[in-house]
Amino acid sequence: MSRTLCCLLAGISLGAQVSERAQKLHQDAFVFDGHIHMINRQLYHGGDIGQRVVDGHVDLPRIREGGVDAFMFSLFVSEEYYPQRFETRQVLRLLDLALRQIESNQAAIEIALTASDIERINRRGKLAAVLDLEGGFDLDGDLGVLRILHRMGLRCAQLPAHNWANNFADSCCAPAKWNGLNERGRAVIREMNRLGMLINVSHASDQTIEQALEVSADPIVATHHGLRSFNDIPRNMPDHLVKKLAAKGGVIGFQIGNEFHNRKLFEWRTKQRGRAFWDTSAIGKREARLAIDEIDKLAAPQFPMVGLVAPQELVFTVDEWVNVVDRAIQLVGEDHVALGTDFDGGPTLSRGMRDIRDLAMITGAMLRRGYSEQRIRKFLGGNLLRVFRRVTERK
Repeated sequence: MSRTLCCLLAGISLGAQVSERAQKLHQDAFVFDGHIHMINRQLYHGGDIGQRVVDGHVDLPRIREGGVDAFMFSLFVSEEYYPQRFETRQVLRLLDLALRQIESNQAAIEIALTASDIERINRRGKLAAVLDLEGGFDLDGDLGVLRILHRMGLRCAQLPAHNWANNFADSCCAPAKWNGLNERGRAVIREMNRLGMLINVSHASDQTIEQALEVSADPIVATHHGLRSFNDIPRNMPDHLVKKLAAKGGVIGFQIGNEFHNRKLFEWRTKQRGRAFWDTSAIGKREARLAIDEIDKLAAPQFPMVGLVAPQELVFTVDEWVNVVDRAIQLVGEDHVALGTDFDGGPTLSRGMRDIRDLAMITGAMLRRGYSEQRIRKFLGGNLLRVFRRVTERK
């Protein structure tokens, strides 16, 4: 069965019913999604971010229908580009296409460099895009490359190279090289602080996260993460680090899929694929012999990234997914949790959720749980905006 047909079959339902109160609150609230995969599908398959498509989770029309006001416009450098050291070239290709497509859709979307930009763009009735990098900007942590990307508008970057080892910060999901950070990694953090760039520790090892919190002068974020207390995997964060992240003023954004928090679904998916979802150990020798256009052909079929069509009895309801956020609030309070869906990054969505159009289902579940409107607004965007403002608008 083709990926597109699977996506269509998975999305036949119209989503769970959402109360009128939840719909109104969701539409009135400021919604800032901390991690949405954009532009990769267009790089490989053509098309435009402003065009509605039938597969995947996102495009500008559906983002608007989902009540989103701002989002991390995440450019993803996948592991296939690392063995040949094409990572910086791939960043520039993605960034070039993103800038051109945002410009061609300027009536609907605009790049935000600061929190005040987000507010100005929203007042004009447009979506605010914060350019964000997932994966390595340069495996050696070249500060000159970082500064150039900042000048081009990048305002958030991942410290590790996704699930791959780089030469300055250990990933959660590759053998450790530095036991966290080396001196170059600390220099990257200090330069990101100086530039006013948000540091993202999703995909970082525990030691990398802990040391980044010690080095950074600013709060840091984990844009699309999970809790290890629900599923004991290295991609999730243990409670003691969630507490340290919050004590530093940061936020943890919660990935919307089942793989992070639903142990039964995680085990089923691992059995289906024969490996954990983060395992990139098969990437290496073949890719090191290929030209970049040949690597493109290898990488293209995985985009857009969607979850597996899983047995429904294994899949969380939205209310069960909110249990994770609830646990984090009990742990560190309502000021340190955020939305970081990872749409088009591979999540298996909760029952009844088709794509980004159904984000209001989360608002409905939180109201059923008795959350105040203030708490829900903080989770949907207020907390992430606060941290983004502190980092980008330091006086």
